[in-house]
Amino acid sequence: MSRGYREDAAPINAAERGRLAARPQPPVGAGPVGLQQLGLDVGRDGYLYVPPSYQPGTPMPLVLMLHGAGGNAQNGLVPFAPLADQEGLILLAVDSRGSTWDVIGGDFGPDTAFINRALEQTFGRYSIDPSHVAVEGFSDGASYALSVGLTNGDLFSHIIAFSPGFMVPRARNGQPRIFIAHGTQDRVLPIDRCSRQLVPQLRRAGYDVTYIEFDGPHTVPPGISVDALEWFCQEP
Repeated sequence: MSRGYREDAAPINAAERGRLAARPQPPVGAGPVGLQQLGLDVGRDGYLYVPPSYQPGTPMPLVLMLHGAGGNAQNGLVPFAPLADQEGLILLAVDSRGSTWDVIGGDFGPDTAFINRALEQTFGRYSIDPSHVAVEGFSDGASYALSVGLTNGDLFSHIIAFSPGFMVPRARNGQPRIFIAHGTQDRVLPIDRCSRQLVPQLRRAGYDVTYIEFDGPHTVPPGISVDALEWFCQEP
């Protein structure tokens, strides 16, 4: 987290609770299309991809994409990058501040604050459809997507979790729809103690959960990415 951001106590406190303040709004500027670095950090930063079909003033769906442990924003883009132009999606992928997401090792804080800055920058430059704002992740990123997505269900309309391990929301806000997919041959995060435990918990809590099991290891098959985006792009 940058020194400038730490000077403001309110965002820091919100970040430590896992809360995001950024919200879609009429943009005050105009940003370019294509793949671009965020420019928010000299080291671990992130990428934004805006398809050529984007028209200023016409809201477009947004997916915040979270990589697995040891990965980076480039890895995070992989599941949906080949489909963004076809589906008309803006993709925002950020680097975790450390080797994985903050809450995996303890609590929310630096990663939530950085994600909030990235969202604020994106919302300030592009028109985003508030009914289609998703957080997506793979592996540790999926665990983080569930955790931050449930905590901020008043921002995220959808949560997409590929092979999650657990969830630790600090609070539950809103009623996001949830898509979970997991490989039955996963040896990294075995399905029996992960998604097969998480999905019933979420359904008992009243969430609308779409759940897919596939015959495969710890990965995101292209067909599963297509299924997830078809689900996300449906009308609310």
